[in-house]
Amino acid sequence: MTPFPSLRPPLRWLVAGVLLAQPALAQTPAKPKPRPAAPPAAADPAARYRSGKAQLDQGNYAAAVALLEPLAQPGARFARAADAAYLGAVAYARLKQWPETEQLLNLLRTEYPAYPNLPDALLLQGQASFEQEDYDTALKTLAQLPADKFVPEREAMKATYLPRIKERSTWQRNLRRYPDDAALARAYADNLVVGGTFTEADRPQLDALIARFNLDRTRYTPRPRAVVAKKASYNVAVLLPFELSDPSWQTVRKNQFVTDLYAGLRLAQDSLQRAGHPIQLFAYDTGADTLTLKQVLALPELAGMDLLIGPVYKSGAKLLGRYAREHQIVCVNPLSQDADLVLNNPWHYLFAPSTATQGRVAAQFALNAFGAGRPGVVLHEDSKDDAAFANAYKAAYETDGGKIGTLRRFNPDVDESLNAAFTGLDLANASHLVVFSDNRRVGPAAFKQWQQLPAATRPALLCPGSWLDNARLDVSQLAAPGVYMLQPKYYDEQGPGFRRFRQLYLQRQRLPPSLFASQGFELMLYFGTALFQYGPAFQTNLANAGATPGAIFEGQNYTGGAHDNQTVPIVKLSNLELQVLR
Repeated sequence: MTPFPSLRPPLRWLVAGVLLAQPALAQTPAKPKPRPAAPPAAADPAARYRSGKAQLDQGNYAAAVALLEPLAQPGARFARAADAAYLGAVAYARLKQWPETEQLLNLLRTEYPAYPNLPDALLLQGQASFEQEDYDTALKTLAQLPADKFVPEREAMKATYLPRIKERSTWQRNLRRYPDDAALARAYADNLVVGGTFTEADRPQLDALIARFNLDRTRYTPRPRAVVAKKASYNVAVLLPFELSDPSWQTVRKNQFVTDLYAGLRLAQDSLQRAGHPIQLFAYDTGADTLTLKQVLALPELAGMDLLIGPVYKSGAKLLGRYAREHQIVCVNPLSQDADLVLNNPWHYLFAPSTATQGRVAAQFALNAFGAGRPGVVLHEDSKDDAAFANAYKAAYETDGGKIGTLRRFNPDVDESLNAAFTGLDLANASHLVVFSDNRRVGPAAFKQWQQLPAATRPALLCPGSWLDNARLDVSQLAAPGVYMLQPKYYDEQGPGFRRFRQLYLQRQRLPPSLFASQGFELMLYFGTALFQYGPAFQTNLANAGATPGAIFEGQNYTGGAHDNQTVPIVKLSNLELQVLR
């Protein structure tokens, strides 16, 4: 299908069946569910339509909906009502208002069935249903697409959303209703075998799916769950993009963090060895692309490892997480804060707290510290991880009785968007302001707005600890009363643990340790100790172990089966020293 030229921008937002975050010049409204009020009617509907499209292109999604949705109604008798309905649905989707998205798409399909871009609408409606966990409607809608339209996109969408099904009854109901859907069959087989829910009662159905859809029997043969005994020593594979094939200074400099991370791992290996816990490290260069990683994963010896560490890029992390699940080897991602990487994978861990966990912990702190009497204000950068923080923060804060009066996202590299984020905020009546972005332009903008209020009436300010390294901010600003920082990578430079580590690192490397070296050391020490305490399948033990103090950092905590670190220090600068409040 050749889309209308006017619809090209919305169409390119659909990549692999998932709406991607785009830079937004305006912000998500505080209450996402109510429909935006329509502006006064203009004399020229065509002008309103053009204005609505422009607002959509600029990221002003609420304004776009207010202009476009009235034009989509049959009573408006607008010549491009179908286009207005589709573009309005796209704007609602960008606001993640999925019921409203679906309602506009239903209007489009009912009132304008001859719409030439109907396949685009069906694809978006499939996503809207998936997002609302209405799997039956989603599969039914996607099945209505022409056979040759959006084949990769719809399959990618199914691959993304179907693994989220948790109830066995939902799987069985959809398998009965869509017996010819190969993606559904594959996802269910993965759920049984790779996800670890298989029982002997499932074998006949699994065998039937393997035969009917020509699935790889080797992959979908359940492995016996043998108890792995503890060993005298363990083998750990480190898969990082060393890029040794490119010795140029540009590559060496770019990859310094990888070298530092590995140096920290090696130093922890020595510490474990001295404690009588021998670990063999095997380093693999995964390069900067997934092709090299796939070649590494094909090596037979990798399946015999007791622990996998790496990689650092998201595409590779997904591949290694899948490999870990299939071979039942615990994999630890050393740097990522994306909770989606470890979702529904009992063999994959994040060493760091995810941004979603940071948001939840920060909300709990805010309720205790600032109370729930007045609403909070949350501003966040328009990126996937930052949005995960903001959404988790709002959900946790409001679940426990608080209220978020304003939730806005912004593009820090676009002046109009950054200015709009801080415009019209009712800070005088807010209990606290949360600004979540590591961009160096954001801190000065936040303090400029915050300091306009009299000191006695300023709300508390909660921001990332990375602002401490922002040369554009003065220490007096960061040390002001009411300023609090999330610092998941906090460690006490004067503490005995770090001082000992620094001494050992200087002896070995002749350089002071970077943050990445410190992270590598802590990661290897924690998970290496877990190997010797519990054996290589230590998930249940970590879930029951509770919080463990770190050698350098505040600690690790995977209580309750969490697969990202639940320890999130919140600090305050006092007398030029950081004070840990939580």
